[in-house]
Parts: sequence; structure tokens; C-alpha cells
Amino acid sequence: MNAQPPHSPDEPTGPQAASPPPSPGGEPVGAALSPPPGCPAHSGGAGGGSAELRRLFGPEAEADPMALYEKLRAEHGPVAPVLLPGDVRAWLVLGHREILEVARTPSLFSRDSRHWRAMREGRIGPDHPLAPVTMWQPLCVFADGVEHRRLRQALTDSLSRFESRGIRRYVIRFTHQLIDEFEDAGHADLVEQFAEQLPLRVVTQLFGMEEEYGPRLVQAAKDLIKGTETAVESNNFITETLQRLVDRKRVSPGHDVGSKLIEHPARLTDEEVREHLRLTLVAANEPTVNLIANTLRLLLTDRRFRATLAGGHTTLPDALEQVLWDEPPQTTTIGRWATGDTQLAGRQIKTGDLLVLGLAAGNRDPAVRPNLSVPLHGNRSHLAFAAGPHECPGRDLGRAIADTGIDTLLSRLPDIRLTVPKEELRRDNALMSQRLVSLPTSFTPPRRAGRPKAGENGPATRQPLPPPVSQPHTDTPHQKRLSVSTGPTGTVAGAQPPDKPNRASRWATVRRRVRNGR
Repeated sequence: MNAQPPHSPDEPTGPQAASPPPSPGGEPVGAALSPPPGCPAHSGGAGGGSAELRRLFGPEAEADPMALYEKLRAEHGPVAPVLLPGDVRAWLVLGHREILEVARTPSLFSRDSRHWRAMREGRIGPDHPLAPVTMWQPLCVFADGVEHRRLRQALTDSLSRFESRGIRRYVIRFTHQLIDEFEDAGHADLVEQFAEQLPLRVVTQLFGMEEEYGPRLVQAAKDLIKGTETAVESNNFITETLQRLVDRKRVSPGHDVGSKLIEHPARLTDEEVREHLRLTLVAANEPTVNLIANTLRLLLTDRRFRATLAGGHTTLPDALEQVLWDEPPQTTTIGRWATGDTQLAGRQIKTGDLLVLGLAAGNRDPAVRPNLSVPLHGNRSHLAFAAGPHECPGRDLGRAIADTGIDTLLSRLPDIRLTVPKEELRRDNALMSQRLVSLPTSFTPPRRAGRPKAGENGPATRQPLPPPVSQPHTDTPHQKRLSVSTGPTGTVAGAQPPDKPNRASRWATVRRRVRNGR
């Protein structure tokens, strides 16, 4: 149903009596007045005439978020009124074209949460589950215009000072370390023992942090993006840890992202440095964990796809792109606020309304993908990283970690296979992401396969490595660097993809070795 609601989703709706009790977020649940004509509550469409808005959290959303998005599309079209945790009202943008319109028009749909009417009216406080991802902070993701360019450029420049090859060396080093921990057993859960561990090990090295911070930061970052009741506590732990790091780097700078941010001509304050480190950490972790896990699941469950990859008809980057279409690392991104009254797909959007970009739903919009079974090799028009000036900051760093880590894993364990039927694989569905719970696998331990462990009788691939080479700002144009753009959700990077080896020849070599028993 595409009727235009004359009210904002942030206004009370429903048939309940006046003065309903406040929700945990301070916003009334239900409404004082019956909805006016034309409101979705009076519709007899797929919603069955229910006066209640659908929630993007709770049992229905956690059971199958993609099915929920399609119900909302059928009921309301490309823009649907929904409820967020605390029964906070918002618009969910489901259409591919509409998402691009919102993302590319910051003058109408700002990233500055101080426009949010619910927050201005005190209904969203610092203890609200949405606070860690919506409370205004001195970050490029909450700025527009000149201030956005200043902050984003500082982060982009600081990250681009490190060679992509140096970052890939870190990925290879930690991938081998992780495999060393489980390869003799002949089995591993590739979510818990690999995907969840790799991204933050790399990022903490780029930050110049001690490795022991990794496990706790992994848990805190995972909890933060779920918007749980403990999200605020997790956010505080990350903030305090990074503040200590900034204090240390002010005194003893080094070749790391924090030091480069401090030294940048933009003259960021300590708070701005800390918050951009926090953005990078959260941005590079959860989405990259999901990208690694989802790509491995595809390769282990779709025999045709893996056979094509091994035969040289498809490359690993192609597999990553297919996953970014079908299972984007983040299903939604919270955080566009209307700067004035406007319309979107026939809906009346009021000043201060919150809009949520439904990235996963936009990737399945029938207007751009009438047949979901058609492969999309080489097509990068997906919305996995949003779009516009606030395009996801973790784009290329995440790709580099996933690409190099998966390639190294499959080269080292070429006969790895899933040990449960793919139908038994479960997901933990949260407000902004779908996380694969586990990916149990088995493989032939290296000694039984007659091959040495990595680093034995060969190059010392896992010896301690120096920091990635710091590049001056006067790099010549032909030097390829990992440059990072900053964007919406608290996710790192955007830039030219780093050099990639020839996957076809590499997989052909692996197949020959397996065939020859080497």
C-alpha cells in the first residue's frame, strides 16, 4: 500500500486511550488519538489493518529480518513507518533509488543528530539503547558540509599514510597465527576462531595498541552495534580505552593511526582524535567479521561457486561482491534526520524525523533486481556501504582484510569443508546486522597431509613485522595506497582497491598440489 500518511512516524499513533505510559526511551507507546484517514493504520493491506507499527527489533525481526522488510515493502512501498528500540518512531527506507536519494542529499537529510526532534524533546537520553549510535559526537559521521570535509580528510589522510601491502602483511601474519591455533585439531569454528578474531587484531596493530586489548574490544564492539541494554557500558569501555591510547600517543607518538591524526594539519582535539579512532575500530570490526563469515559460508555451501572459483572463472573479489549484494555486513544504518518538511516516495517527512536506511532491503529491491538468482559479477552498485558523502568508512579496509584473510586460509587449508548441513547454520539477527553464529568445519591436519606447517622449511611468514610503511603526503600518483573515506554508521574507509594477485592461477596451483598429494 502506498497511501501517504499525513503524520510523521515520530508522532503517536494507534487506537489506545489518551496519556499512555512512556516507553523505556521516554516515548509514548500507543497514541492519544485515532490515526487520521490515509494513515497506514487504516490500511487493509498486507498488515491486516493493524494499528500498530511493525518493530525492527523483537521476535519478528530477530526471526527473519529479510521477510519483515518484504512485508513492509508490500504494506507501504519503498518508505515505511517503523518502531526502533524503546518504540522510537522512524522511517525505514526500503527502495534502492530512495536510499540513494537520502544518502546523496545531506541538505535535506542530515547526519547531524541534533536535528532529531525526539532527542531535542528529551525523549532520547544518554542511557537509551540507541544513544551510542545516535548521540551527537565530534565525528565526521555526525557532520555535514565544511566541518565534515575537515574531519573526514584528517581520517582519510591518516589511514592512507600506510601502504596497502603493509596492511596485507598484518592480515597474513595474523591469519597464520589463528590457523596455527586450530589446524592440528583438524576442525574449527570459522566464526569464533577466525572471522571474529582477525579484523581487530589488524586494527589494534594499526592503532599501536597492545594485542591483549583485542578480546575485550571484540566483545564490546559486538555488543555496541546490537543496541542492547549493555551497549552504553560497552561504549564507555571502548571510549576509556581509546582515551588512554590518545594520552599515550600525545607523549610518545609513533607510526600509527592515532599519531597521524594528532599530527594532522586539521589540528583535531583529543576528543576528536579519540572518537575517530572509535569510529575506525567499530567500523572495521563488525562489518568485516560478517563479510568474512558470509563469504566463507558461500564458498563452503555453494559447490558450484567454489568450483567456479577454483577453476578460474570467478575471483575471490567476485565472491565478496556477491555477498555484499545478498548478505551485506550491515542490514540497516541508523542516522539521517530531515532538516525540513519534505516528501520521499510520496510520504510526508517532517522536520526532525529519523530515517533508517534499509541497505539489505535496498539490495533486494525488485526495481533493480527482479531476479535474485542472477549472479552479479563485477556489479558494484549495491548499497552494502551506503552511498554519498557519508559512504561507509570501512569499505576498502574491510575488503582488504576479508580478501587477504580468506585467500590465505583457503590456500593453507585447501580441503576445508562444512561439517553440518547448511540448513543448520543459524544467524543472530540484530537491529543493524545479521551475524552468523557458527561455521563448523573440518580439514586434513597439515602433517597428515604430508605438508609442513607454514613457516617450516620455508619463508618465515609469521615473524614479527615492522609497522606498515608510513608514506609522506607527497606520494606520487602511481603509488597505490589504502585510502579511507569516512561515512555513516561508524563503519572505516574508501579508496582504491589494493593490488590483488591472480586468483585463477593461485587456485589452479592449489588444485594441482592437492591432486599430486603435496
